This record gives sequence, structure tokens and C-alpha cells, in this order.
Amino acid sequence: MDIHTNNYKIAALSERDEAIAIIRDAEAALAELTGNPTVTLIAYEKSTEVHT
Repeated sequence: MDIHTNNYKIAALSERDEAIAIIRDAEAALAELTGNPTVTLIAYEKSTEVHT
């Protein structure tokens, strides 16, 4: 997978245990629903950097 964007960056969630738990629960639910055990969700946040 190759994702390019200047408007968003990967969200830093290392200090947000509840957010990480919610994402893991959503991954598990999607894996069960789709039958794909390798579902991975990526959290993005709006970038504050200005790109031209």
C-alpha cells in the first residue's frame, strides 16, 4: 500500500490507551465481518504543516 497526502499525518496515539483499544476492537470486528484476519486500521490527523 502506498498512501500519499500532504494534508494528513499518522496520528500519534502511543499515550492514548483508550483510543488504541477502540481501534483494536474495530479491527477485530472488521476481521470477523470480512473473514480477513489481517485487517489494520490507520488513524490520521490533520497536518498543521503547510505544504505547497
